[in-house]
Amino acid sequence: MVKRLMFEKPLGMRDTLPFFYNQKSKARQQLSNAILSFGYSFMDTPIMEYHETVGKVSATLDQQLFKLLDQQGHTLVLRPDMTAPIARVAASQLKDAEFPLRLAYEGPVFRAQQTEGGKPAQFEQVGTELIGDHSSYGDAEVIALLVESLKQTGLDDFVITVGHIGYVKAFFTDLLGDDEDTIEYLLSYLYRKNYVGYREAVKELSAPEDKKDALLQLLALKGGEEIFESSRSLARNQACMQAVNELKQLYRLLQQYEVEKYIHFDLNLISHMDYYTGILFEGYAPNLGALLCNGGRYDTLLPSFQLSASATGFAVHLERLVEALNEQESDDGRIGVIVDDDSYGQGMKEAKRYREDGQAVLLQHVDQIPDLAAFKAELSETIDLTKGGGERDE
Repeated sequence: MVKRLMFEKPLGMRDTLPFFYNQKSKARQQLSNAILSFGYSFMDTPIMEYHETVGKVSATLDQQLFKLLDQQGHTLVLRPDMTAPIARVAASQLKDAEFPLRLAYEGPVFRAQQTEGGKPAQFEQVGTELIGDHSSYGDAEVIALLVESLKQTGLDDFVITVGHIGYVKAFFTDLLGDDEDTIEYLLSYLYRKNYVGYREAVKELSAPEDKKDALLQLLALKGGEEIFESSRSLARNQACMQAVNELKQLYRLLQQYEVEKYIHFDLNLISHMDYYTGILFEGYAPNLGALLCNGGRYDTLLPSFQLSASATGFAVHLERLVEALNEQESDDGRIGVIVDDDSYGQGMKEAKRYREDGQAVLLQHVDQIPDLAAFKAELSETIDLTKGGGERDE
């Protein structure tokens, strides 16, 4: 009996076909060029890391980690994000480097999915980490760089939603005290952006009505710079006031970068990455049913690796960016040289000449082309050297 081959892929894994691969490469290069222009240096880390270090501090749920054992019995994980591995490097091999560090990366990350649901288990990120700058200037730089990077790819219709995790947590702590279970319960609704569920959960709390009203007013803190005044009036303590002041300073700096038209504020913004400590942000594009990019300040991650330094950064989901760009052109810039027996030598010379000029050229014998019209349609230009084939078709 002939064994049947399995054509199914592991859950959440996807093949990248030539057209999409080319679009990813183009977008990756454009993002990288913008990042390099801001003085960042690219680096890479291993795809596999120790569970005891990177795995435990990655802020990815344990059940979403791909785990395996090495020959010594150590538990390894496929890296679930790029921030934790770079923090490891910054705290070890780069600990004596001059700060601030401006690092960048591009590469795949892995997060297991329990059900398909259209969610990938492997996807590519392009991003930055600014390590050792604890100021609003650092926060403004990475957000401005994110905006510029997206624009360089040709994307102009997007929004960066900015929040402050310090405001939300201080607000809840003042109202609910040390009731961590209730705080986490409410935060989970905000993280899922389930505002109907949040309202119902607040109404069911055994708390004074004035506190419930304050918790519900939090949902209104969305919009432009006008929310600063309302968020200050709703602020319950000094930590909330400080968070608002940081947002105001950030906005002033983003105005100087001239990117304010892309900025939207939302003080309900919560991230699943629990190492964020201050400013955090998410990027959205029309007709994209998932996050395009995200980032923020994480001042407690590096101390986990015994490095006393603050940091901020962003990550762009490359596959989603390509979807948002929605480029339909299949022309990948290749030139086709079509030959027959008599013109094969001439075709080789033509192909070599174009390749020396940096062009991508395929040399194809006409007898092996099932559909000549379809073949030519996939190319930006064809040179037909066959008898009666004509000279050039663009």
